[in-house]
Amino acid sequence: MTDPTGTDAYTPRQIAALMESAGVAKAALPAAQTLVLAMLAGAFIGFGAAAYTMVMTGADSGHGPSRLLGGAVFSLGLILVIVGGAELFTGNALMVMAAVDRKIGPARLLRNWGIVYAGNLIGAAGLALAFGLSGLLDGPMGVTAAKIATAKAALSPLEALVRGALCNALVCLAVWLTFAARTAAGKILAILWPISGFVLLGLEHSVANMYLFPQGWAAGAEVSASAALANLVWVTLGNILGGAGGVALAYRFAYLGPARG
Repeated sequence: MTDPTGTDAYTPRQIAALMESAGVAKAALPAAQTLVLAMLAGAFIGFGAAAYTMVMTGADSGHGPSRLLGGAVFSLGLILVIVGGAELFTGNALMVMAAVDRKIGPARLLRNWGIVYAGNLIGAAGLALAFGLSGLLDGPMGVTAAKIATAKAALSPLEALVRGALCNALVCLAVWLTFAARTAAGKILAILWPISGFVLLGLEHSVANMYLFPQGWAAGAEVSASAALANLVWVTLGNILGGAGGVALAYRFAYLGPARG
């Protein structure tokens, strides 16, 4: 029975239908609008990554409680994306649900992903440039920024791929949970724990790295562009596998597949 107040959470099957409808709407957005919303999302995730950098300044990078606090402040990024409204590449992996049911074609899916990825990169790198010009990276925060970028560049391709897959499973689960909530407060709480968890565990988010590498360079990190690009490629592939394959296709099969024969 449906709650007459309209405040109860949507069921998983309802979420799946809402997710497909959202995918269709995202694919239909004009290119210019998609790009602007993607640039905003890149900056939003960058703000979360900058806050994480400051939280970890002066802390042992392997200290669990510090990383948990860092994850909580990093959640700022996805909160701004979901509640404020923006287009994030990692979350848009869930559009695969609409593509599988042929509500959007492969070309429309890849068009969205391509524009959003480029926009996220512009927004994230632009914010890193702003932080570099702000002087905030000239002190202890800059030392931490350089360490973060250096550690990410040192990951092997397999490590980056697997950490990217695990990360976006949690990110897409966070997005999935926000569709259950009917209030802004509910969406924020849905975001907090999955995102805090992936940061705590040291997993890899492609859009966050679009900010963290330029931030590291602005702070003087000796990380080559080729090493940063390699990390981004493997993490991006992992994000697609974990989000589109690990979450989107699993939930599509579980809640929409049987009903459609």
